[in-house]
Amino acid sequence: MPKRQTIREGGNVLLYLNKKRSYLVKAEKGKSFHTHKGYIQIDDIIGKKYGTRLLSSIDVEFVALKPALRDFIFKAQRKTQIMYPKDIALMVMYSGIGPGSHVVEAGTGAGALTTALAFYIKPRGCVYSYEIRPEFQAIAHKNLEKAQVEEYVELKGKDITLGIDERNVDAVVLDLATPWQVIPHAYLALRGSGSIVSFSPTIDQVVKTVEALEESGFVDLGTFECIMRGMQVARGKTRPQTIMTGHTGYVTYARKAFQKESHLI
Repeated sequence: MPKRQTIREGGNVLLYLNKKRSYLVKAEKGKSFHTHKGYIQIDDIIGKKYGTRLLSSIDVEFVALKPALRDFIFKAQRKTQIMYPKDIALMVMYSGIGPGSHVVEAGTGAGALTTALAFYIKPRGCVYSYEIRPEFQAIAHKNLEKAQVEEYVELKGKDITLGIDERNVDAVVLDLATPWQVIPHAYLALRGSGSIVSFSPTIDQVVKTVEALEESGFVDLGTFECIMRGMQVARGKTRPQTIMTGHTGYVTYARKAFQKESHLI
């Protein structure tokens, strides 16, 4: 049986109870996981297939699922608000990254966006993630380790508004309060046609960012707001859910075009 289909000791498993409750745990021998629905002996699930149904000590059914990228993001340890997968998905798509890409990111925060970027650039790429607060870096490192992508990330304790060390990178991805201050540095760091993608909660931040992008010579500019509405599905009474994820922020993107003479250098 392929290893990726089975729960291995030291690996991660998502214990799914229902739509509202699931638990990301490490598969360690001799351990048990306790919930309000009874406890589960971890020894009993090591070596089983992902997707196996199991009963707790009080006969409540759980399902042992293989964690997806979104599970690592939603279950991340945090001290700050993390980005929603809907926004992360847009940022990854418009960054144009893939396996082998080199990406500059700021700020790291709890590492939710960092985790997603590392997932898509592995196994040959690298994420250079700038963060000025060491306590956030420590949390991000733990979250990256849990998602098993830490080897693809270089955490940098530096202020990106003062400059970017890297050159000829494929993308610059920003989630910080003053992205417009990074635009000139991002232009220098990016390869020709490289992408910059920025997330901002307010439209005033977007306006300043777009103005800075235009002044620096970026092209193919655009801004999106992504609103996600779930559906309650049941025969005869399917309708939109009354609670939805509305405004979280704006995603702005652009690509680097050389100045008229610089492409000859």
